[in-house]
Amino acid sequence: MVAAQETSLQRILEGSSQYLVPLYQRPYGWGDEQLQELWSDVLQLAEDRLDGPEATHFIGSLVLAPTPAGVAGAVTRFLVVDGQQRLTTLTLLLAAIRDYLREIDGAESRDTNRIHNQMLTNQYNDDPDRLKLLPTQVDRAAYVAVIDGATPDDNSRVGHAYRFFRARLTELADNDDITFGLTQIVDAVLSGLSVVSISAHPNDNVHRIFQSLNNTGLKLTQGDLLRNYLFMRLPTRSDEVYRTRWTPMQDSLDNERIETLFWLDMVLKRPRVKQGQTFAAQQARLEKLTTESDIVAEIERIARLGKLYRLLLEPQLESDPEVRLRLTRLAEWDSISPAPLILHLLLVRDRDEATSEQVARALLYIESLLVRRFLIGRSTQSLNRLFADAAHQLDPSLPVDTAVHVYFSVGRKHYASDKQLTEAIVSSPLYLTGRSAHRKILMTWIEGMFLSKEAVSPDSLTIEHVMPQSLSAKWRADLSAEYGVDEIDTLHEKYVHTLGNLTLTGYNESLSNHEFARKRETLRASSIRMNQDIAAHESWGPGQIEKRSLALAERITKFWPGPADESVFPENPTWAELNRLLTAIPAGRWTTYGDLAVLLGTAPQPLGNRLKSHPAPNAHRVLGSLGTVSEGFSWPDPHCTDDPRQLLETEGVRFSSYGRADSTQRLSPTELKQLQSDGVPV
Repeated sequence: MVAAQETSLQRILEGSSQYLVPLYQRPYGWGDEQLQELWSDVLQLAEDRLDGPEATHFIGSLVLAPTPAGVAGAVTRFLVVDGQQRLTTLTLLLAAIRDYLREIDGAESRDTNRIHNQMLTNQYNDDPDRLKLLPTQVDRAAYVAVIDGATPDDNSRVGHAYRFFRARLTELADNDDITFGLTQIVDAVLSGLSVVSISAHPNDNVHRIFQSLNNTGLKLTQGDLLRNYLFMRLPTRSDEVYRTRWTPMQDSLDNERIETLFWLDMVLKRPRVKQGQTFAAQQARLEKLTTESDIVAEIERIARLGKLYRLLLEPQLESDPEVRLRLTRLAEWDSISPAPLILHLLLVRDRDEATSEQVARALLYIESLLVRRFLIGRSTQSLNRLFADAAHQLDPSLPVDTAVHVYFSVGRKHYASDKQLTEAIVSSPLYLTGRSAHRKILMTWIEGMFLSKEAVSPDSLTIEHVMPQSLSAKWRADLSAEYGVDEIDTLHEKYVHTLGNLTLTGYNESLSNHEFARKRETLRASSIRMNQDIAAHESWGPGQIEKRSLALAERITKFWPGPADESVFPENPTWAELNRLLTAIPAGRWTTYGDLAVLLGTAPQPLGNRLKSHPAPNAHRVLGSLGTVSEGFSWPDPHCTDDPRQLLETEGVRFSSYGRADSTQRLSPTELKQLQSDGVPV
């Protein structure tokens, strides 16, 4: 809920309060035109109040929001969501008035002390609570100099505004036509300038409020808000940590990438979180941190994660050549979907829990999954969810590359087998599949399999149909001689867009739909290695296309490994023990994912994922904590349609009208422990 009220500058500044300009706000930027307009308004208001002491002048709104939890104290703090330029200017005007009074009075006057101690500072507080207004870091040094009576930076906008008002005050004293004095100026500024103060509730979405009010063209990201949230939780160390930890990351990652980084970090903790929920989800997590040391450690963690994330964006920074190659190719594919898993792999290596060789192999499996899915026409289906879940579902008992391979190989991941892939390559219209950019990248990668001496850049190349999309009379005549007139259109439709009929060329116009003899000469002269194989044929048609498709399929299945045969991997002892326990659960009894997870030393989610993707005895006897069948329950065998509740009821388990199993039939932790000890029914 947002509350708005009209008030004066004095009411805003008096009392123990502090207004913090968020880090995402632009620096102070008022120039002479805006300063002169404000000064003219002040002079006019001071004159008007001679005849009408209640006269006011509206100068705009000020949007405030409570600062994050964890910085409570004697001073009440607010974030200046909107209006920081106006508020900064008014406090600089007050500082100029204060210093002018000091100069002409030669001593501390009542008005001087009032302005300094009540309107510019919290006189009984030390730093960082001392200043009423705390600008963003860019302006802070110059602003502090002004408030402390020192000489501000000549090059700063803050210093320029202060000197502007000092000059206007001097001119005022020399102007005999002015009918009011400095006292009326002070009164007009503090009591006559009217501001609408809009205050947000602690639970309000400050991000949305700012976006709705902001008309400066500045896009406020959730990353901006999170940065500000973190540094508002550092009352004594914000400058140091911002300079040493945050600034280096900000210099290497722009605002949009930092927001993505915060989202990816959240995905690694909560796979289902959406990017639009980043700020709320991170804030809920960060509120549990209670000390400045906790916040500093969190910023250091994010900064370290930022360095790893940068490797995804700029793979040339990676030191290991094989990992660098894999990251480069995944960056070429240009998909955000695998990012959570890639970041997880780099984190695992960063913790010395995996070698670069293992990470490179795991990245190859990611590339292989993407390519195989693309070739069978399943390029994007459920990819976001698949990669978001991966970090939580990898088997921790296996080397990370093996764990990734096994994870991709079980369940409904559409990780095409060699047979499925070969069939798709021979018969599927690749040219009509997925994004055109992915088709070209795939073709350049295939060219690389021919051990070309030079790397192929797709920029100047196009994908060419060897047998043209539209058959000329010459093509029809040549194909009729071999396949018969009646079969030409059917065969053309079947093979024209398949991989076996596609190649790369920089001579698309010269190839076009010319007869094969002419195309053959152009392809023979090409530097593209795959074109040499095509040019070796005397003629080109469905037979040659299918033969080439099979040859390419053989290369592809060797280069991009397919699903794992789990029989070659060691059995995870946790899952072996799970199967033993499930076998021992008697009919008419049930247990929960949580109780089993505690006993086996794992967590409920990976345990549930295991049961969904691997056949296990009596899996239907594992229920949710309330005794209900899990909403996500599914049999590993997609052909199995048995209702788990009906199975339990036939075994003697009783259910309430709310679908909850009888709690008296639930195995207690002690009973489960006994099953683990002797493996016999209780």
